[in-house]
Order: sequence, then structure tokens, then C-alpha cells
Amino acid sequence: MDYHNIITIEPGKRSGKPCIRGTRMTVTDVLEYLASGMSHAELLAEFPDLTEEDIRACLAFAADRERKLATLPA
Repeated sequence: MDYHNIITIEPGKRSGKPCIRGTRMTVTDVLEYLASGMSHAELLAEFPDLTEEDIRACLAFAADRERKLATLPA
């Protein structure tokens, strides 16, 4: 998934953390909700501006970041 049009990073917003479509909802927020056991449906109900595509973009962003970290020289 190409998350680049969904995940944005703005230095003046949320201390430059990756956010969803320029909102104040961060990738970390979404990942923490999912990790705590919240389902996609519960997230979408709790945050009406969030879409299923946004959730998938957060997961793709996290996977890409993890992949990049795994390839850094030791």
C-alpha cells in the first residue's frame, strides 16, 4: 500500500510525528489502540474521521519503518 498521501509529517504538528492526512491523529495513536485490543470497527466508530484505508496506511507505514530499521548497518 502506498501510504505517502495519507501519512503526513509536519514539523509544527504533534512535534513532527507521522499523522493521518494532516490531522492530529498520529500513527502511534492508531497502533496503540490496535495493540490494546481495539478492533478496526471500534476505532472507526470512536473516530468518525478515520477510514479503513487510514488504518491500513498506519500499518503499512509501521511495517516500512521496521523494514528500514532492520536494514541499518550495525
